[in-house]
Amino acid sequence: MSETLHDRIQELRAVYPDPRSAILPALRLAQEEHGGWLPPAALREVADSLEVTPATCVAVASFYDQLRLEPVGRRLVEVCTNISCALAGAQQVVEAFERELGVEAGATSADGAFTLGTVECLGGCGWATVVAIDNRHRLRVTKDDVPAIVEELRGA
Repeated sequence: MSETLHDRIQELRAVYPDPRSAILPALRLAQEEHGGWLPPAALREVADSLEVTPATCVAVASFYDQLRLEPVGRRLVEVCTNISCALAGAQQVVEAFERELGVEAGATSADGAFTLGTVECLGGCGWATVVAIDNRHRLRVTKDDVPAIVEELRGA
């Protein structure tokens, strides 16, 4: 772990009365430091910094969609599949991304360029279907929008 990350985790730890309360923000910091995912070493580093077990960190990380226990592609595409988005055609949007990216939901393309995922909720029920691309939301996405989005992503 870099000294900077350790110091940042210690700063977080100081904000909370119980070190366990800093687990989630510390995992976010570690994920940023480790290229968008939490390898076992990162989980141990966070655990050591907060004096908790690695299993505690794994339990937290496995609960939240925003934390990843496996490597992700250079571009992360996530489609909300909650009820509002589902009713607005989320499954068709997922299938269109699968076709255009050549990867199934839940996987990373062979070249490591894209990870396609589904998430339970992106908090935009009034603007369904919501798609997060590298954590930036696009609203009212339809299956017909997907080819242009993928073309844009490939050109970026």
